[in-house]
Amino acid sequence: MAINSQQAGSVGPITPQTADFSEPLTLKSGQSFGPYQLVYETYGTLNASRSNAVLICHALNASHHVAGSRPDDPQALGWWDNMVGPGKPVDTNRFFVIGVNNLGSCFGSTGPASINPATGRPYGADFPVVTVDDWVDAQARLADRLGIEQFAAVMGGSLGGMQAMQWSIAYPNRLRHAVVIASTARLSAQNIAFNEVARRAIVSDPEFHSGHYYAKNTVPRTGLSVARMIGHITYLSDDDMAEKFGRQLRGSDDYRFGFDVEFEIESYLRYQGEKFSTYFDANTYLLITRALDYFDPAKAFSGSLSAALAGIQCSNLLISFTTDWRFPPERSREMVEALLAQRKSVSYAEIDAPHGHDAFLMNDPRYHHLVAAYFDRIGQESGV
Repeated sequence: MAINSQQAGSVGPITPQTADFSEPLTLKSGQSFGPYQLVYETYGTLNASRSNAVLICHALNASHHVAGSRPDDPQALGWWDNMVGPGKPVDTNRFFVIGVNNLGSCFGSTGPASINPATGRPYGADFPVVTVDDWVDAQARLADRLGIEQFAAVMGGSLGGMQAMQWSIAYPNRLRHAVVIASTARLSAQNIAFNEVARRAIVSDPEFHSGHYYAKNTVPRTGLSVARMIGHITYLSDDDMAEKFGRQLRGSDDYRFGFDVEFEIESYLRYQGEKFSTYFDANTYLLITRALDYFDPAKAFSGSLSAALAGIQCSNLLISFTTDWRFPPERSREMVEALLAQRKSVSYAEIDAPHGHDAFLMNDPRYHHLVAAYFDRIGQESGV
């Protein structure tokens, strides 16, 4: 399927919707949590047979706002607007696409900043630890609410890819395709280490107040900013940073022999960190990075990923990027080998892209044409 750039467009202004759930959700930790709400957006039209629904799962700092603009801000395009929309790889002229904000987030679904009905105050550090399994279970409840028995596809990049994989394991009859991009079946020790350093930056901030900073009317901005800087470094490749910034000095042709900003890369990272600290919640950052750490479907099968994937029934598309050192191609190939060992249907592409882990968000023609072709196949199977 060719993508016609002349016809491709935005889904336009999208108004978020809210689903309230009174029945508690049993979490992986054993804790029962509820009531709660999930914020979501939909794009396109659900067909009469309800066979064209696609669930998009978001990564760490994203949300339900996958595509289009917000009614209050026409410039605020969704985080995957280049992927989802009319005439785009996930074509909303054919598919009914759903983006859900996960529990524990800070973009509308119930999270640490939400009011705890038991106390009348924000949950803060009392919000329970949530996992990828819990998010998928909550998403399944939302699908029930929307009358969707089976998704044509569940798709996500990075942490979103983990959710797509978990869908195929936990609800094998409820999806026909899993699209897992720039992801992994479990974090490496190095990845867990990066997450821990980021968390320590947050909890060591004097304004953190053991997670109850809302009551102090403050925000641990410094710690959250540093955490974002650490994370952002891992999303980029060395080549990408070298091309964008190199060793270029900022505001001077020579060293100033001090510890303020000297290099353009320092200025960029500080800007990204400070901007992030104005809109993201520190407790949410702790929760989501821990959910990343905990994801390991092979753990319940004596470490065998192949055994963990034995029950899945969907077809699978896995995509990795050569310069992604956060979730390198070896991790995707590990998943492919486990699927093949169980004789599952799997397609795999390793794309030579310079952008590092963030390549899954980029508008690379080879990548987008691949996804478009795969979804064309799904559309034909679904009769749309």
